[in-house]
Amino acid sequence: MAFESIKAELDLLLAAMINQPEDAREIREQVHEKLNELRAMGMPLPADLVALESKLDRAEDDDSDD
Repeated sequence: MAFESIKAELDLLLAAMINQPEDAREIREQVHEKLNELRAMGMPLPADLVALESKLDRAEDDDSDD
């Protein structure tokens, strides 16, 4: 899958996360998968999305502690 296509999918996932917060966990997983696809292709990762991934991972860890 082309880099631009994956970036477009990530944009859609982020919009869905904002518009459908009840599905945030599933969307987090999809964001993580898309970033892993970029990593596997050796493509550069947008710094803001890497930061977002870290924040989402921390939020998920905090949620699992409850």
